[in-house]
Amino acid sequence: MTITNGDKPNNSRERKILWVSPLILDIHFHKTSQLEMLNSLAKRGYNTRLVSVHSQNEIRSENPQVRITSIPLRYVPIISPIMFAVVVFFLLPYHIIVSKPDYIITEPDISIFGFASAFPFSMSKRMKLILDVRSTPVETRGFRGYLQTLCFTASVLIARKFFNGMTIITPLMKEEVCKKFNMDPNFVGVWSSGVSAILFNPNSYVSEGKELRRKLGLSKKFVVLYHGAFSANRGLTETIEAMRIVKHAYSNVILFLLGNGPAANCLKDLIRMKGLQDNVIIHNSVEYAEVPKYIAMSDVGIVPLPNHPYWRFQCPLKLLEYLAMKKVVIATDIPANQLVIGREKCGVYISSIEPAEIAEAIAYTYENREKLAGWGASGRTIIDEKYRWVKKAENLESYMLSIEN
Repeated sequence: MTITNGDKPNNSRERKILWVSPLILDIHFHKTSQLEMLNSLAKRGYNTRLVSVHSQNEIRSENPQVRITSIPLRYVPIISPIMFAVVVFFLLPYHIIVSKPDYIITEPDISIFGFASAFPFSMSKRMKLILDVRSTPVETRGFRGYLQTLCFTASVLIARKFFNGMTIITPLMKEEVCKKFNMDPNFVGVWSSGVSAILFNPNSYVSEGKELRRKLGLSKKFVVLYHGAFSANRGLTETIEAMRIVKHAYSNVILFLLGNGPAANCLKDLIRMKGLQDNVIIHNSVEYAEVPKYIAMSDVGIVPLPNHPYWRFQCPLKLLEYLAMKKVVIATDIPANQLVIGREKCGVYISSIEPAEIAEAIAYTYENREKLAGWGASGRTIIDEKYRWVKKAENLESYMLSIEN
């Protein structure tokens, strides 16, 4: 892409960004935001590098303007993050001395302790440290949940004292975190999730969506799609339970679960136990570039996140992807979803994740299936106006420039 003067940041030299992420690139689904943001900033003239981890398969950037330093660490819960923190401790001074980044961005994790080696350099007015929060701790039960909460709290407290700023995913989450940690709201910027308007372009997948339905034997089915991580407290169990109700009235409605995660085996057991093998399909996760085809072959999307504190103020990426593909979305009426959809027809709200209510919403979309294309069009308008990655890059860039003074 040719960078025009209008695309470049308002400065006289190339700015450098070093993003240090504990995400395991070949395992974690939620790496999209970091990679897409770096791609968008690179197009705006920034020199960008991601330092992260891979467990087995090294991930390379498709954008030559975004360089990736991927540390090989076989994934072992708790141990791998500690090892990455040690790597960060020794690697950061090298990158600071050699690359001279203007901004170093990281995420709340135990690896924040590796930043101790960067603090002597942070006294320089030229380099800025930013903590980026995409999520407050979720599913916090047990020892791992306790450790996750502890690391998040430590990260925010360290950032408040030693970093130059913090960014957060939504204004509502900013308000929550600032209040909890007694932080000045001016210290915190906001940039939400975004979506690639090019990759998630419904006009590009009309034939591919139909062909995929044919291959999967779903040509005559009404497909409700969920894609992403399978874990507890995401409303997936309740959505499967809802299909017991739906199948009696509408036998051709299919719930299609695309993804993987720690709850996958439990979900499969539930499907067998309830006799829903013909009504619920679990499909392994696919490469991110393949996701639009699966959305294209579906009739509606579903985001059944319960009204828990850790989902309430998020900005679900899957929600944006459904809307970009002009799909009507069944979603809980929590602030996270309301902030995006508002009162547009592209959203069908449910007030809880009770199976009966989910079933009623699925039935409503099925009975109005001839109207879905028209309703879904407003979702694309929302994306084009507010959630393209270029707009998110502008938000982050504006914040970074604001803390240079």
